[in-house]
Amino acid sequence: MAKQRVLSGIQPTGNLHLGNYLGAIRNWVATQEQYDNYFCVVDLHAITVPYEPGALAANTYEVAALYLACGIDLAYSTIFVQSHIPAHTELAWLLNCITPLNWLERMIQFKEKAVKQGENVSVGLLDYPVLMAADILLYDADLVPVGEDQKQHVELTRDIVLRINDQFGKKGKPVLKLPEPLIRREGARVMSLTDGTKKMSKSDPSELSRISLLDPPEAIAKKIKRCKTDPERGLEFDNPDRPECHNLLTLYMLLADKTQVAVAAECQDMGWGQFKPLLTETAIAALEPLQAKYRELRADPDYLESILREGRDKAAASAESVLARVKNALGFSKAL
Repeated sequence: MAKQRVLSGIQPTGNLHLGNYLGAIRNWVATQEQYDNYFCVVDLHAITVPYEPGALAANTYEVAALYLACGIDLAYSTIFVQSHIPAHTELAWLLNCITPLNWLERMIQFKEKAVKQGENVSVGLLDYPVLMAADILLYDADLVPVGEDQKQHVELTRDIVLRINDQFGKKGKPVLKLPEPLIRREGARVMSLTDGTKKMSKSDPSELSRISLLDPPEAIAKKIKRCKTDPERGLEFDNPDRPECHNLLTLYMLLADKTQVAVAAECQDMGWGQFKPLLTETAIAALEPLQAKYRELRADPDYLESILREGRDKAAASAESVLARVKNALGFSKAL
């Protein structure tokens, strides 16, 4: 029986952090043998908000190298860059012409980002979910690993699929495959070090809010030492009045690869002065092998580029096949 196919991606905007790793990439690595995986660097999504053109290509290679450094295995996974495959933008246009505008206007992430950007909001930001739908559908993905904040985007993708299949499909022969969200509860939302009620984010203006995967030990130590805590002694999970306590214990649990029960017992009588050095030591130890592998990969740019070329060629074969299927269903003439 063929393996189910998984599609996911991360934007090359700023340094990847523990939220990206613990909430997404590490989970991909843990389950990759079970699936046929397509992992892309979604650089087209990165330009839907203000960005630095001079850093885009370098950040793209950084994310690709971090995928490999984190443990993505090419025996089970394909790594490629979104913009290297023109079918992404072409299918997005076709989906645009099927997707009602009001479906996009109700998207929560668009509303939140639009408030922050004011008059700088682009059409691309509004259209972000349609491009994401194209990303997913081009690879006939069965499953899409997402956090709770991205689940609405997969639901929109499913709505688009149902609409196209209903309008353009034939009985018993759908045009597009209907994907399912794949959400892992544990570690799905890693919160900010400066505010335990907000998700750790690359867009947060404060570097102290996140631990980047490539932070040196002294930076990790500084950020944990200065992270927000509370005055209570004794550490516990799941107290709504202590969001930072829950978040830091969760970070320790995931980085140390321990169970919640074990961490609760270990830390229940600790004060912050005892726990913070423990978390610092654990974080540095967990990231050291990843950082060493990353440095090795970046020292050999020809190897990294060869992986991305191979990934592009393999991904393009699927993407072009699906695009042709959609264009045929929508009534386009075949290219001469």
